[in-house]
Amino acid sequence: MNDTGPDRTERDLADALAALAGGVHAAPDAYRTARGEWLRRERRRRLVLAVLVAVVFAVAVLIGLWVLNRAPSGPGVVFSGPGATVSAPALGAPR
Repeated sequence: MNDTGPDRTERDLADALAALAGGVHAAPDAYRTARGEWLRRERRRRLVLAVLVAVVFAVAVLIGLWVLNRAPSGPGVVFSGPGATVSAPALGAPR
C-alpha cells in the first residue's frame, strides 16, 4: 500500500530541497563582492540624481532669466509716470 498522505509529500519535498541546498556552495567572498557592487550602483544612482537635480535647477533659472529679459522695458499699464491719473476707481475704494 502506498503512503500518499500530506506527511509523505511534505517529507519528500523537504528531502528534495535539502539535497538541492546541499549542493550549493557560496564563494568565500560572495558577500563582499555583492555588497561592493550594490554600493557602486547606489553611488551611481545618487550621482545621476544629483546631476538631474542640477540640470533641472539650471534650466529653471535660465527660463526665468529669459522670461525676465523678454519683459517690456517701457512703462507698464499700472504705472505710467509720476503724474498719472486714475481713470476708474479701484475695487473696494471709497467714493
